[in-house]
Amino acid sequence: MKEAKDVLRLAGMLLLGLFVLVVGVPLVLTAAGIALGIFGFLFGLAVLLIKVAIVVAVIYLILVGVRAVLR
Repeated sequence: MKEAKDVLRLAGMLLLGLFVLVVGVPLVLTAAGIALGIFGFLFGLAVLLIKVAIVVAVIYLILVGVRAVLR
């Protein structure tokens, strides 16, 4: 009887491990993909903000130069 319990316990562990591989690994990879997607979006947003800041700085320099010339 004790051997049957050990066999059932081993089979349960194997099934649990298989379940973790089949369900858990894709779930973790999906969560990582979503996290990477969010980081990619934030990185793109930061790059866009830097581009806007550069354009504003160039326009400001042009306006200051025109004002200096007109004085």
